[in-house]
Amino acid sequence: MKKIIGSLVLKLMGWKLIVEEDLSQIRSCVMVCGPHTSNWDFVIAVGAFWKLGIPMKLFIKDDWTKPWYGFIIKWLGGIGVNRAQGQNLVKHAGNMLRDENQRLYLLNTPEGTRGWVEKWKKGFYYIAKQGEVPLLFATSDYKKKEAIIKGYIDPQKHSLEEVLEFAKVVYKDIHPKYPENFNRDIK
Repeated sequence: MKKIIGSLVLKLMGWKLIVEEDLSQIRSCVMVCGPHTSNWDFVIAVGAFWKLGIPMKLFIKDDWTKPWYGFIIKWLGGIGVNRAQGQNLVKHAGNMLRDENQRLYLLNTPEGTRGWVEKWKKGFYYIAKQGEVPLLFATSDYKKKEAIIKGYIDPQKHSLEEVLEFAKVVYKDIHPKYPENFNRDIK
């Protein structure tokens, strides 16, 4: 049912899904989603994953999972996180990703917000290292109306600096919904 809904959402919005990688070879990963300048990025990402039939989850402020509509956020893949409490999300996420009995794509938006940021949060890298999974990069190009999965890198073999340089190349020619909110000098 989700495959049909995902396909329908993308079609109604006039978007195409482009997958440049063989996802059958990637059981689990941290999916780096950027640029993240609009809540529409989430709608497009969910539509794409549902269309592909890939189970995905994402950490989200628990403010989104506690209200009456929280069950919808959880159904969409949201895992509520209380940022005020000391939690070892890297270790927890790594354990989730290493589970051989499930396929899981854990979405991460390293910008951490939809606004312009000086630097990316680096947790995505450490989660992938802990989980011993690749980093797979995805984007939404609003000019072309394309949701694209384009490139992966193994954090076991590449430093954080190399991964950030790779991200610059991946997102170089992408057109976010609000370009002024995306810092192309990824660091």
